Amino acid sequence: MARPPIPTWYFALAVVRRGHRFLLTQERKYGETWSIPGGRVEIGEELAEAAVREVLEETGVPVHLDGVLRIEHAASPTGARVRIIYLATPTDDTPPKSVADDESLGAAWVTLEEVRRLRLRGADLRALLETVADGAPVFPLSLVGRELSV
Repeated sequence: MARPPIPTWYFALAVVRRGHRFLLTQERKYGETWSIPGGRVEIGEELAEAAVREVLEETGVPVHLDGVLRIEHAASPTGARVRIIYLATPTDDTPPKSVADDESLGAAWVTLEEVRRLRLRGADLRALLETVADGAPVFPLSLVGRELSV
């Protein structure tokens, strides 16, 4: 007997680092909290492409992906969520956007000390950034491959 499909949402996020600073975005949603840039992967879009697009849309900063930090899966009775968290660096010196739009209220380069004073979305965000600053393992982009038989 065939099983019904499991609704699954995919999200691509990026920890963008320049030296000792991290690029955060102030979200329009979720109570104007600060977070790493990222969002839902669009139909037909590669995970890595989604991460680069989301960073640009939410912060105005073009980036290059350096590797994969984490792959997370959360199951629930109604579906599942998969998050890929990449490590990225800016491709140039474009400053973060400072004018609010539909994507975010703005973005900023912040130190870990400054992160500790911000209202963050998610209790684990500061720990993630601290882990990256301490030299978290970064896995090759090829870890998240494309299925060959599509």
